[in-house]
Order: sequence, then C-alpha cells, then structure tokens
Amino acid sequence: MILVTGAKGQLGACLGELLTPRQACFCDVQELDITSAAAVESYVKDKKITAIVNCAAYTNVDKAEDEQAAAFAVNALGPENLAKAAAALNAPMVHISTDYVFSGQSANALLTEESQTAPLGVYGQSKLAGEEAVKKYASNFIILRTAWLYSPYGGNFLKTILRLAAQKPQISVVADQIGTPTYAPDLAQIIVKILALGAQNKRKAYHFSNEGVCSWYDFAHEIIRQQKLPCKIIPIKTSQYPAKAKRPFFSALDKTSIKKDYNIEIRHWTEGVAECLKKLS
Repeated sequence: MILVTGAKGQLGACLGELLTPRQACFCDVQELDITSAAAVESYVKDKKITAIVNCAAYTNVDKAEDEQAAAFAVNALGPENLAKAAAALNAPMVHISTDYVFSGQSANALLTEESQTAPLGVYGQSKLAGEEAVKKYASNFIILRTAWLYSPYGGNFLKTILRLAAQKPQISVVADQIGTPTYAPDLAQIIVKILALGAQNKRKAYHFSNEGVCSWYDFAHEIIRQQKLPCKIIPIKTSQYPAKAKRPFFSALDKTSIKKDYNIEIRHWTEGVAECLKKLS
C-alpha cells in the first residue's frame, strides 16, 4: 500500500486519478499530521505501508516569511518523520521538492541536480531542509524537484489568470523571472512510473518540469492566447510587483537525468496548458 500525503493538493489530486484505493491510501492533514512522529509511525504500521509519496507542503511563499515555524514544520520536520518511518519499514520514499532551493541569480545554463543550492527565502530554505532530512534518514528515496505547478485542481497561476481576465481588460505580469511551468498530471504520471519500476536501492534527486523556458508573462500570454480572451497582458519587472519573499530570477530545470533513467519524453509546456484549459472547459 502506497501512502500519498498532501492528497487535497494539486499533485495529490492528480495521483488520485492514477492510483486506485487498492493501491494507495490518500491522506491530508485531517487524516495524518506529518509533523507528529508518533502519528506517522502509527499510521504507516496500521495501513501496512510499502512506499511513501510525500506531496504535502507549506507552499505560500510570501506567508512563509512571517510563518517560519509553520513552514519548517511541514516542509522539513514532516519529511524527516516520513523518511524515518520509511526507513523503519525499508520502504522507498518519493519526496516532492522545488526550484526555489536555488537562488536563480545566474541565467547561464539550465539548473542540474548538481547545481549549487542557495534558497533566497524561508519557503526555499524549508524545502531544502526537507530534502536534507530525506537524504539523511530514508534508506531508499527519490527527490523530485519541480516548478510552477498548475492543474485543473486547487489554486494556481493558470486559474488566477483566467479569473483576472474575466474581471479586467488588462493584467500586469512579471516578465523577468524565468522558468518552466509543470502540468501536475504529467508529474503524477512519472511518479507512478517510478513506483511501478521500483524505487528500492535508489538514493537520487531528479528534476522534472515540462519542456521549454518562459517568463510568467509568457505563461500568462499563452493562457490568454489559447483561451482567445480579450484581456491584454502587460509585462512588468519584479521591482514593480513588490512581494515579501525574494524569488529566483532564473530557475529552468535540466531534465536530462530523469529522461535518460526512465526513458521518457516530456512534452512542451504549451501542450500542458492546452490540456488543462480543455479539462477546465
């Protein structure tokens, strides 16, 4: 039985479409508080867990600056508790991390798994601490760093743009932060493939997002273009859109390693947008 945490989040919901109740038990904070070591230990024993997929996360980047303890509890202590439980069961663990573990201050090349980590804010720092806990305590693990996640579920950039476009004739969007959107169902499929092939004897980090590189402005422009909406997208600088937390300016991920090891092709981010818009309509 696979344990999937963060079941009510975007990725958890997408995994819920691919894994049956016979294969996995899905839990959110209401069913399991991952920040409690005792609760985690009891849950995995009771459910006879054989693998753990940790999608649970504190993801409010700006709020994390004020709620550091809460961010570190969910993003660092939670993974530590899950990793220890996985090790005790000799169960593999798949842990979801983020491009925010990088500073993103250099735009010379795509970021590889070996690129220097240097998070700029509390969110990224807490996620990096979670990675380190998984590496320290889990006997078998795969860390999947992803970026700019969106889907038909929950709150995300694509749905925000659609909502704003219905209300306003124009929207200002940051054009000097560069990365790649990730369609959550595509990430869910690779997680299922990793589980099917077996993550035993693995101790590795991988990067996964869709192909291509864009700015948030490009992302918004493509959403509006595909949906044929009359709203105009105005490019602005990060300095014109003050936010509490610093963000990476360039965090496009190199997916060479995961494509090679799992023999997969990854589609372009614009194709994911098209599928998401179709599902939402």
